[in-house]
Amino acid sequence: MPLIVITGLPSSGKSTRAAQLRKLFEDYGKTVHLISEWQCVQLAGYSKNEYFDDPQKEKLIRSNVKSEALRLLNKDDLVIIDGANYIKGYRYEIFCASKSSRTTQCTVYCANTKEQSWAFNELRRDETEKYHEDIFKALCLRYEEPQHNNRWDSPLFTVFPEDELGKDDIFKAIYSTKALIPNLSTQNPPLSSTNFLFEMDKTTQDVINQILSARKIGLTGSVRISGAGNVPAEVPSEMNASQLNRHRRQFLNYMKLHTTASITVDKIPSMFVQFLNANCK
Repeated sequence: MPLIVITGLPSSGKSTRAAQLRKLFEDYGKTVHLISEWQCVQLAGYSKNEYFDDPQKEKLIRSNVKSEALRLLNKDDLVIIDGANYIKGYRYEIFCASKSSRTTQCTVYCANTKEQSWAFNELRRDETEKYHEDIFKALCLRYEEPQHNNRWDSPLFTVFPEDELGKDDIFKAIYSTKALIPNLSTQNPPLSSTNFLFEMDKTTQDVINQILSARKIGLTGSVRISGAGNVPAEVPSEMNASQLNRHRRQFLNYMKLHTTASITVDKIPSMFVQFLNANCK
């Protein structure tokens, strides 16, 4: 269920922290999925410097990392994204995805200085894992540091090279807090069958016709609607067909976004009448 996003400058110890977090939560008995950006780069056949020097390659790998994270998100397992994650817009996309999945999330920021990170880079024995100086400087310039007041970075845990991981705080942040509640912008609208939409359109039009027929014979008070049970339509007598149909379209648009399996065609007349009563006064 939870998601941990690791971020930091190049060679700031992100993979080391990711491995520590993996062991920590496995010791707690959790199933942990570690998604490594560097491993994705290797699988794609790129070198580290070739990858970061090509925006199109970066975009492709970032998309693969996010897709893999979404695939693995579930109610029980922990997902750790180990990568640069240096673009705040990308971190926001991940935040929206975890919110849509109703999961908790936190950010671990490896807060090395540029000098410390470059020194760590120079200590690497494998030349293929070293950053070229121009690539390193470019990544440092592009890096958008996470902020506590950004909801997509929060809760934010800043870890310096000499620090121990605040394992208890991180555990509480992702296992003892409520999951994010998705809003309409992070949800897919519910699907309804074509037949249901047709029947809903037909039923609401029939309600309008019953109201207009009552007005034609001089009935100015409440109108009993067939199929609406004990809920009469309390619509002002001066409302014409155009105004009533405007409310009908509003109701249909609302229902297309909020229809669930529990709403059946036989409930539509009473729901539409209640909608009219609430919006036509």
